[in-house]
Amino acid sequence: MINLKDPKHYNNRELSWLQFNTRVLKQAQDETQPLLERLKFLAIYGTNLDEFYMIRVAGLKKLFSAGVMVSGADRLTPLQQLREIRKYLHQELQVVEYTLSDIFKKLEKEGISLKSYDEVNQQQKYQLNRYFMEQIYPVIVPIAVDATHPFPHLNNLSFGMIVKLQDLENETIERNGLVRIPRVLPRFVELEDGYYIPIESVVAEHIGELFPGYKLQNQIPFRVTRNADITIEEEEADDFMEILEEGLRLRKKGELVRLELGQESNPDLLNFFNRHTNVFKDDIYRFNTILNLGSLWQIVGNKHFAHLTATPFKPRLIPPFDTTENIFNIIDKQDALMYHPYESFEPVVKLIQNAAKDPDVVSIKMTLYRSGTNSPIVNALMQAAESGKQVTTMVELKARFDEENNLIWAKALENAGAHVIYGIPGFKVHAKATLITRRVDGKLKQYAHLATGNYNPQTAKIYTDVSYMTCKEEITSDLTRFFHFLTGFSKKGKLNKLYMSPTQIKPKILSMIQVEAKKGAEGHIIAKVNSLVDDDVIRGLYKASQAGTKIDLIVRGICCLKPGIEGLSENIRVISIIGKYLEHARVFYFKHATPQLYISSADWMPRNLVRRIELLTGIDDPKSAEKLLHMLQLQISDNVLAHELQSDGSYHRVKHEQSKIINNQKLFESHTNKVYKSLKKETPNYVQKLATRLLKES
Repeated sequence: MINLKDPKHYNNRELSWLQFNTRVLKQAQDETQPLLERLKFLAIYGTNLDEFYMIRVAGLKKLFSAGVMVSGADRLTPLQQLREIRKYLHQELQVVEYTLSDIFKKLEKEGISLKSYDEVNQQQKYQLNRYFMEQIYPVIVPIAVDATHPFPHLNNLSFGMIVKLQDLENETIERNGLVRIPRVLPRFVELEDGYYIPIESVVAEHIGELFPGYKLQNQIPFRVTRNADITIEEEEADDFMEILEEGLRLRKKGELVRLELGQESNPDLLNFFNRHTNVFKDDIYRFNTILNLGSLWQIVGNKHFAHLTATPFKPRLIPPFDTTENIFNIIDKQDALMYHPYESFEPVVKLIQNAAKDPDVVSIKMTLYRSGTNSPIVNALMQAAESGKQVTTMVELKARFDEENNLIWAKALENAGAHVIYGIPGFKVHAKATLITRRVDGKLKQYAHLATGNYNPQTAKIYTDVSYMTCKEEITSDLTRFFHFLTGFSKKGKLNKLYMSPTQIKPKILSMIQVEAKKGAEGHIIAKVNSLVDDDVIRGLYKASQAGTKIDLIVRGICCLKPGIEGLSENIRVISIIGKYLEHARVFYFKHATPQLYISSADWMPRNLVRRIELLTGIDDPKSAEKLLHMLQLQISDNVLAHELQSDGSYHRVKHEQSKIINNQKLFESHTNKVYKSLKKETPNYVQKLATRLLKES
């Protein structure tokens, strides 16, 4: 009998995440990608790693300090995890440096150069000197450190230079200091001829202007990372907005958890700096290239070199939303399921905007998690409130790194007259739902929108997500109860047609897994999630595999389940898809469930299933369900963007024959374009045909 709780049957959560970020890095190494597309993936890799250190590594350090010994099914201690993380990242650093160097060597042939001040000609130096005096000198911060000038506080992700200076009049006098480079300045100084000069290279040349009477002896570029998690005692808060604002201020002062240094790692300067910052030696990373990979977006975004990026795809309006017909009339006739970004997010925006203007609409209720800046959706909600409609919005102020933006929207909505809820104590509201109530023929009728992604038109262009619109009463009445639960007091929060965490989604998922397990080899599960961590769900899948049930998992990021272990998980296959679009949809297929297809805002993680308010929606509309199944079937058949998880925790790129290439993202782009061009003409649905053939073959 196999012990399902044996730690050897589980991948560590943090190390699995590192594997995910390595797959992002591999996209940057892929020479079939356009050069700036490769650079984009390096930028994503860097920003991902920043957040990982700010939250996950910082959290492990707190657990270690608190004396916590075990924190997951794999039974690794916080200290063991920290050691493995540091070892992994120090080894990967060389790959990052080589990849960046390789990309810029090739970019130079295309007219983009990354050069230091010393490597440019005299005319270019003249331009840089003028730029320094006009744009940098007025805002940069030179800092002396001595008996009367204390070492400054460095905010999270602060960037600058540690400098050793020599007195020009007395060479025996040496001083140490800092130069803080504010974020308002660009990371690179861009010259007209395609040259990018790291700003610290320009600053180093002008130290004499910043510290008159001294010359530069040595300098090291640096970047610091702090613990950015916010701990809020919600139950003790009289004013949640006020306490969150205080938490955002404290975020800048969290414990230092990482120090990144440029290539000139002078030991004396490093000792001086670390006496004041006290960063653990293995959390110091020395780069032989630029600091802050996320800043590469500045170069990726250069429109003069757009030909070096992936061919942009324009999201399409396809039936039933390709007409000027009133959107409520469209939903009256049929349910509609959209797959973004291939299908435009515009109908979702239009739904809210039309509701705001429609005199027959009496109320709009909506959850907002990450809505972005300059949101047309939030602006429409404000207009609706100002016009006298009842507007209720659940603005989740605890959405990590969007807290400040959400505070602004919450205040603006309140000022417009909307009823704003800030959250549920102890939980984040991560559900994506809208409910519109409208008078039709003297009666009230409701319209629902449920989704896997946020109400953010910008991310909807680069994230794959699913939107579902319906006016079915069994769903809209459940959403009414859902919003009553958010706005009032309730200890039950049970829905009938929909499922809500923390009480309903996990039991429903486990129940459907068990049903498939009882069917043995006749059972089939396909699940697409961002992360799979929950121990109970993993054990349920293991049991189903032992019963002979076929299980296909599409897990973009963290996967703690180990597939392919004889007697345990040999019937489970796990792939991760990393490509042009960020795979963000959560979609599930259970062959013997009724209905068979589901969409959700929730990943299979404890935080989503037991510590957040989420929704799971069964799709019983035949056309919508068929569309979802085709999408899942194409994704599990992908052999271009897919990496397959091995039983040892490593990932291997899925191999393919040249004649049988299946890149699901390109297929959906091509198919959506064909539908758009043909509009309502009868054309062969080759995505459906291919998915059907693949389903039969499997």
